[in-house]
Amino acid sequence: MAKAKKKTVKAKKSVKPVKKAVKKAPAKPAKKSAAKKAAVKKPAARKAVAKKPAVKKPAVKKPAPKAKTPVVKAKAVPKVKKYKKNSKIRYTARELQHFKNVLSEEKQKIIDSARANMMSLVDNETGDYVGDDLSYASHMAEQGTDEMEREKNYMFVQRDEKYLGYIEEALTRIDQGTYGVCIDCIDEPKNLCKTCPLIPKERLEIVPITQHCIECKNLRG
Repeated sequence: MAKAKKKTVKAKKSVKPVKKAVKKAPAKPAKKSAAKKAAVKKPAARKAVAKKPAVKKPAVKKPAPKAKTPVVKAKAVPKVKKYKKNSKIRYTARELQHFKNVLSEEKQKIIDSARANMMSLVDNETGDYVGDDLSYASHMAEQGTDEMEREKNYMFVQRDEKYLGYIEEALTRIDQGTYGVCIDCIDEPKNLCKTCPLIPKERLEIVPITQHCIECKNLRG
């Protein structure tokens, strides 16, 4: 009986319980400490590559700025003062007679001046122009001086003839009763002077042949 118990005990010892294999989770890598991180060496810096010398570009000249054309401001047109309409549009017969006497005196002065100039040009005895019979023996400078004097006197004669024509026209306007009326205001008075359309007497006394008042003359330029 004792032997049988021993066998049973041995049988129990031989039977070992089978342990199930438990899968272990993979071990997480240990975190590096701060000291190790500091100890990690940074990769060596790249060697500086030698740069090629920069090529300077030729300086481009900027075009000169265009000159600004000056802006010409239009001149302000001055205001023209206008007077009240004048009721008198013709000079009286007495006033016209006064201007006729002025023109007649002026005419006589011009005639006398023209005669004197003609006498200096023409020899009364021969009827030839003075200086035509000069001999070649006379000095050339004297001949040039005489020629200039003749030309000057001839210009005076032409001027007197032209002025005489203006006087004759003025005398004709007196006969027609239109003397002293400004030709720019005869149809439509501009009222630029107190006597418009009549030319002021003061102007007619100085320039008896005129046909414009001073304001209209200035506008004409």
